[in-house]
Amino acid sequence: MHKKQIVVIVIVVTIMGFLFFMPVKGLIKSKEAQGHTNTTAAKSRPVTTVDVAIVSAAAKVLIGPSLSAQINDTEGQLKIATADADKLNLQKKLAKLWDDVNQPAPAAFYYQAIAQKENKFDEWQNAGTRFNDAYKTSQDTASQPSFVINGIASFKNAVKLKPADLDAKTGLGVAYVNQTSSGITDPDGGSPMQGIMLLLDVVKQDPKNRNANLSLGLFAMKSGQYAKAVQRFKTIIAQKAEVEPYFYLAESYKQLGQKKEAIDAYQKCKEMMPDPAFNQRIDEYIKELKN
Repeated sequence: MHKKQIVVIVIVVTIMGFLFFMPVKGLIKSKEAQGHTNTTAAKSRPVTTVDVAIVSAAAKVLIGPSLSAQINDTEGQLKIATADADKLNLQKKLAKLWDDVNQPAPAAFYYQAIAQKENKFDEWQNAGTRFNDAYKTSQDTASQPSFVINGIASFKNAVKLKPADLDAKTGLGVAYVNQTSSGITDPDGGSPMQGIMLLLDVVKQDPKNRNANLSLGLFAMKSGQYAKAVQRFKTIIAQKAEVEPYFYLAESYKQLGQKKEAIDAYQKCKEMMPDPAFNQRIDEYIKELKN
């Protein structure tokens, strides 16, 4: 499997997870909530221990033996390395190798290990971002709580080092909301309200912030505030046309009953994502809207 194919798969998995969560039949019109925080917490569940070995094994199955070869070789070097400097360099190499094949879960653990040694903002930020990405793209619900907890811890350390950094605040806000969605009870972790307030503070300072607007748009959708979600996604698309915000824009229009706008947005998704399985599902949505 080639790296470009991996990129397509990651994007498709991210969107398809949401795509299959939403029903094809019917235009559901939820009563608009009062705020972004109108969400229901999932039932609390224990957090399964997940480590780099577990997520690396799963990621290698996805990328195939060819792309795994250099990673396997570097892992072997790390196992026999004795000097701290050598271990650190190999961990940095592995973090980049996993980034190159768009596998955020193993990359996250390596960035975390690096940050624990160097305590630098960029490394904590990298770790937190990859943990959030791993949560978003993972289909393994047993692993997701671990990604959330590690993401929160990483972003907290990043914010300590740079309290005013908007990307770190955005990442922490997203992780806080994901925490409740995962059914994690953590009195030291934060709350959906705290997460949303962080995100709203980011867009107050930077109205065009891509990540904060995307997250607020998604959380607005989950709480039935589709009109608010539309504005968030349009803000992103006005800066750069991307398949992910276009898809969520289409879903929001659909839920609002704005069929023409939804179909137009779905068509944009097809133009930007030439994946047969994805396009087949989009065609089903368009067909339903036209009937």
